Amino acid sequence: MSQKTFGQALNEALTIALEIDETVFIAGEGVGVSIHQDPNMATHGLLEKFGSRRVKDTPVSEAAIAGLAVGASCLGLRPIVEIMFFPFITLASDMLVNHAGKLRYMSGGKSSFPMTVRVKAGVGFGAGSQHSHNLESWIAHSPGLKIVWPSTPQDAKGLLLSAIFDPDPVILVEDMMLYRMSGEVPAGDIRTPLGKARMVRPGTDCTIVAYGAALYTVMKALAPLNEQGISCEVIDLRSLVPLDKACILDSVRRTGRLVVVHEACRFCGFGAELAAMVAEEAFSSLKGPIKRVGAPQSPVPTAPTHEKIYKPGPENVVLAVREAMGK
Repeated sequence: MSQKTFGQALNEALTIALEIDETVFIAGEGVGVSIHQDPNMATHGLLEKFGSRRVKDTPVSEAAIAGLAVGASCLGLRPIVEIMFFPFITLASDMLVNHAGKLRYMSGGKSSFPMTVRVKAGVGFGAGSQHSHNLESWIAHSPGLKIVWPSTPQDAKGLLLSAIFDPDPVILVEDMMLYRMSGEVPAGDIRTPLGKARMVRPGTDCTIVAYGAALYTVMKALAPLNEQGISCEVIDLRSLVPLDKACILDSVRRTGRLVVVHEACRFCGFGAELAAMVAEEAFSSLKGPIKRVGAPQSPVPTAPTHEKIYKPGPENVVLAVREAMGK
């Protein structure tokens, strides 16, 4: 293993995929130009190494980028396209929702349509509401699309490689607040299975489920909770679709409580689906109310002081766990 940043781990995954499979190519806005000379950016140096046939800068049109990916996958290629910010995926939604997600079904399961959509997300870098709105629940609600969200450099590499070589369309969300975080990353072609959550920390009193940067908000809440004598089991979801239901349900059946944390709006957020699932399938094990921690139903503000208030913090997690505990 070696120490790599989150962005460097993504870059290594892309390099490996391009090296081992000639059908793999990358396309997106600025994926090969000077904007990505930062070595922590995922496509750094790839144009120079693989050439413009394999790494293609595109016009500023998310609809065209997604259409390129769908068409290429129909022709037997493995496209990897980048959507620069998560809200921009709405401009690509026709191609993703009405075509990419439905083609395997419409072929009667006889054909596969591999394509990977890398999308940048996150709250906390002052980019404003048009660049910071997390829409994972929209993707999860669209049949035929898979969505994964790594929170460590190792999983950034492993989930991206799994996404590229999966037979179905996969959206991989890259949290921009994590690009420069470092961690141990195994060498070579490592693949993190889609649909497999990671147990971050065992506990006895309450299960906390999170993904992406929200996981680190949860980790900051553990010390004050420990001081109050509350032991929390923490799960990093990693994969939203497919979902590791067994991991979540087994944990809740042990602890009797559930708190879900994400940075997207709480109303109709992905946490609502997890809460409903546990209420339906593990109700008899619950010892307290299921609690959800998310952002308010509002566009993301631009001002750093307002953004800090908008983004769920450790204090929100502590309060939710205490309410689940009945304290």
